[in-house]
Amino acid sequence: MKLNQISDNRGAYQARKRVGRGAGSGTGKTAGRGQKGQKSRSGVAIKGFEGGQMPLHRRLPKRGFTNIFRKKYRVVNLGRLQTAIDASKLDAGQTVTADALKTAGVIKNIRDGIRLLAKGTLSTKITIEAAGASRAAVAAVEKAGGKVVLSAPKASATPPTKAPPAENGAGENPET
Repeated sequence: MKLNQISDNRGAYQARKRVGRGAGSGTGKTAGRGQKGQKSRSGVAIKGFEGGQMPLHRRLPKRGFTNIFRKKYRVVNLGRLQTAIDASKLDAGQTVTADALKTAGVIKNIRDGIRLLAKGTLSTKITIEAAGASRAAVAAVEKAGGKVVLSAPKASATPPTKAPPAENGAGENPET
């Protein structure tokens, strides 16, 4: 056998359809696209259109909602704290606050506060100030001889409340 004799098995591939090559080819003139309209033009793909059938994204029910007042806490694990202390980025003698964690490069930004979680181990006695902490994290810090101080989370923007109605009547001018 020679390299120039190697070929695919019969039927292994199908030759592409050459459209727009005369009426005798069966795909001349409109090239199998039918007559006129949006889908006969080039560059058209109607996303989500299923030929008039109700599209999938409209057949499925809506569920849930997005709570715009949800707090976004920055999660810090105990193991990450211990790593920063070992690398001398955090001072174990000082109270560890959100600003100290940001300065040390443990977190990128503070958001609505720090939430302390118990992943990893902590062997250094520290006092940490956080907006929230898991029970296991508090237990681990206290076991190492430290303390967790839970501060109130940062106040975020709340919707304005309705003003109480005027005592002299709605919209009346008291001078007249």
